[in-house]
Amino acid sequence: MTPLRRALVVDDEQPLAQLVAGYLSRDGFAVTVVGDGEAAVDAARRERPDVIVLDLMLPGIDGVEACRRIRTFSDAYIVMLTARVEELDVLVGLSVGADDYLTKPFSPRELVARIHTMLRRPRSTGDGTTAAPLVVGALRIERDAHEVRIGDELVDVTPLELALLVTLAEEPAVAFTRRQLLDRVWGEAWVGDVHVVDVHIANLRRKLADDAAAPRYIRTVRGVGYRIGSG
Repeated sequence: MTPLRRALVVDDEQPLAQLVAGYLSRDGFAVTVVGDGEAAVDAARRERPDVIVLDLMLPGIDGVEACRRIRTFSDAYIVMLTARVEELDVLVGLSVGADDYLTKPFSPRELVARIHTMLRRPRSTGDGTTAAPLVVGALRIERDAHEVRIGDELVDVTPLELALLVTLAEEPAVAFTRRQLLDRVWGEAWVGDVHVVDVHIANLRRKLADDAAAPRYIRTVRGVGYRIGSG
């Protein structure tokens, strides 16, 4: 029997939290609900969820700080919820490791659809074979192990960042538009600002110590988008 996917819902608005939990439960998830940031970190460590729905504004530590702490030990997919649409909120949330965001009010069905899109991102070949590592200069991407290394140094990346790197590295001759990267990594059903790609590219560059002005790994192609490689 296939084990249930585990979801953690973090929101101090109990009616909304229970509504989201109900949709996820009906969709086959085992759901834990908590109402503050400290409890979110504890539950994430204890329950080891596959996905976390995390409100930005929480009692105690806020969603951004909770996300930052969770990312130190978990690679769960994280969807940030916010009632504020200011770009800074979104950029800050994604910069600490959130994979996606939704602004309130939102459709629970859309949330569930986005979660399924994230969970469909492959982490391994799934057929008993081992995927060959992708190598770009000193950068080595181990898809099955969910590891990225520069030389012997391990680079801590989120599942979404790994998927983005894999997409670029699998076709190094291709300059991808933002829309193409959204379709490949976030899924064709994803709707939102295409510049969310830029946020994740900036995060990857920071983690890879990759200078956008003289890139070793991720190159900006003006008027198009991004490709991998410095040449």
